[in-house]
This record gives sequence, C-alpha cells and structure tokens, in this order.
Amino acid sequence: MLQNIGIPGLILVLVIALIIFGPSKLPELGRAIGSTLKEFKKSTRELVSDEDPSKVQPKKEEKTI
Repeated sequence: MLQNIGIPGLILVLVIALIIFGPSKLPELGRAIGSTLKEFKKSTRELVSDEDPSKVQPKKEEKTI
C-alpha cells in the first residue's frame, strides 16, 4: 500500500499533519512515535534472543536526552 506514495504524497501527508496537530504538537508526536518504535525493536530483539541464544548481540548503551 505504501509502495506508491512517492514524494508528493509524503509532502501532502506532512502538510495535513501540520494542519491537524499544529507546529507545537508535531515534536511531541515525533518523540512518541520514536519511543514506540524503539520499544518495539527492543522487544523483538529480546524475543529473537530468547529463541536463539547463540545469536545474542552485545547490548549498546543508549543515551537519553
């Protein structure tokens, strides 16, 4: 579905998001989406490492701002 969105479609989506949420809410929304994706990646890594302990990657220290 998102294969055919292209640059004009992406710009349109961003403009609509700016109109709906306003410029003050967009950074908060971006942070929330970013933290959700980070938590999802962490959970999937833990699930994969639980299934196959021989492929465990060393954990990197993450800095929080």
